[in-house]
Amino acid sequence: MMRIFSFDESYLNSSSSDISSRASSQSTTTINDYRNQSSGTQASESESAGIFEDHPGLNPNDERIIELQCEIREKLQELMINRSEDAVLAAAEGLHAESDNVPFMQSILDDLNRNGVQGEAYREALDLAQLVPSPLDQFSILPLIPMKMGNLSFSFTNPSLFMLLTLSLFLLLLSFVTKKGGGKSVPNAWQSLVELLYDFVLNPVNEQIGGLSGKVKQKFFPCILVTFTFLLFCNLQGMIPYSFTVTSHFLITLGLSFSLFIGITIVGFQKNGLHFLSFLLPAGVPLPLAPFLVLLELISYCFRALSLGIRLFANMMAGHSLVKILSGFAWTMLCMNDLFYFIGDLGPLFIVLALTGLELGVAILQAHVFTILICIYLNDAINLH
Repeated sequence: MMRIFSFDESYLNSSSSDISSRASSQSTTTINDYRNQSSGTQASESESAGIFEDHPGLNPNDERIIELQCEIREKLQELMINRSEDAVLAAAEGLHAESDNVPFMQSILDDLNRNGVQGEAYREALDLAQLVPSPLDQFSILPLIPMKMGNLSFSFTNPSLFMLLTLSLFLLLLSFVTKKGGGKSVPNAWQSLVELLYDFVLNPVNEQIGGLSGKVKQKFFPCILVTFTFLLFCNLQGMIPYSFTVTSHFLITLGLSFSLFIGITIVGFQKNGLHFLSFLLPAGVPLPLAPFLVLLELISYCFRALSLGIRLFANMMAGHSLVKILSGFAWTMLCMNDLFYFIGDLGPLFIVLALTGLELGVAILQAHVFTILICIYLNDAINLH
């Protein structure tokens, strides 16, 4: 189906014969060819004119058209993280249709930059390239406030927005509890919720970290409580429709796990000094096996931080992807306008509801498991063997 945009006046005013003649005269030259040709600044004007002989819709003297085509393709490649190069190229060429209307192409690029996978241009590109929307599109990172310094990007993205929103919700919850100097003797609903979270985290800290007095354990409790609350709010917030699951990205969970693990290692050296290295060699090991066991224990110790981040990321991403797939299947059956499919849609719909409830439980469980493992690793670093 040919795509029509209201702001492409030249396309609307052209006749069907002009459109068909233009389509038949186009060759198989790709955007990469245009980019390579535009980068050759030493080429003469007569040589560059030959590039556009088979492309009457392009102006050989307007480099902006080539730049926009390249930028559209690069942006689609950034959004279609799980697509092949050929699929991205087909989507880009179908989207801009080698148009010579600069405002039209600029509007496409603006829509891709502003709305990303939720925009009309992205959906149009998928339709023109005959691509099925991926359930992983919900995890795409979109720059809301682009900021670049050389090759480095410091853009304010949707994960940044939702992490700030999570922090704001947590501080707002505490403000309800601590306003007017503290809690009430008869707790209200908000105070009861905070006290429940406090006791829920305090019990694992007391159970898993042994050999220390209660006052010493309180040094580690605030960090563990904030970690648990942050993960809990991020996981639950991701269950809200049209929101973003921060913990579904590996870099975020890996950064959190490695930063905590580095802190645990520093605590171990502060508590035990160089004797902390004896953690890598269990007691009673034969001397010939010591080098191998030290290497294995060191690898195992480093992989704790890696597995801590992977576990949280994989559970959240897999659960949300499964809910997305089954929700799309249920919605497709519901839109078939057939009584048989409408009745059959009850099965997938109930499965989606059940999975949603399961994901709520997984969101709470993964935050708790992350906290428990932090307590166990902290106990190993303090008490060694």
